[in-house]
Amino acid sequence: MNLYQYKKGYRYTSDVMLLYDFVRFFRPKESVLDIGCGCGILGLLLKRDFPSINLSAIDIQKEHVTLTLKNVQENALAANVILGDFAKYEFNEKFDFIVSNPPFYHELTKKSEDERLQISRYANSLPIKEFLSKSAMLIKPKGSLIFCYDSKQIEEIVLQSGAAKLKICDIRFVHPKKDKESSLVLIRAKKESKSFAKIHPPIFMFEGDAYSKEAKEIFKIADTRSIDWE
Repeated sequence: MNLYQYKKGYRYTSDVMLLYDFVRFFRPKESVLDIGCGCGILGLLLKRDFPSINLSAIDIQKEHVTLTLKNVQENALAANVILGDFAKYEFNEKFDFIVSNPPFYHELTKKSEDERLQISRYANSLPIKEFLSKSAMLIKPKGSLIFCYDSKQIEEIVLQSGAAKLKICDIRFVHPKKDKESSLVLIRAKKESKSFAKIHPPIFMFEGDAYSKEAKEIFKIADTRSIDWE
């Protein structure tokens, strides 16, 4: 898949590749909403792999919406791309799957001077409480919310998921290496579920100085090619 990205500003990372692989495991169907779509990578990869889904994507930044629309056209896919603030936008439908690589850096972290990067990366632009509560309102009965977040904030994720009446069903931690702490967590939550949470085997990104076999396989399946765009 060819994906245009701006030379300056937010550019997708391996986080979204891992999230894509995690979502793909649950075989999304029917209606899918991608929150904070950026260049559109997550939703468009899912649309490519599951062509029958009805894809919607939303981003608060006009530049990202423009980029997503360009990537929709470049890859001959279909999507309803929305310019809007997810927390405030009034949707006229509910979704079977909601997916997101939301901003999760802590607000006390040193910020970039680029306002676009701040919006894309820092949680104060979409706090976890608002993200989960609004998502819960938009998920159909038995629908799924699948997202990634900072592993160090797992306690807050569990707390706010419960407050939003979402049940965490699947968890997978990502570690840079086997001897390093987890840096990312992949989560699937459902609106109506009585099952216990399943803790999946962890992903280790590197073996020595090279990507691990699993990471390489995920990148191979995603098969993305980044193109710089002014």
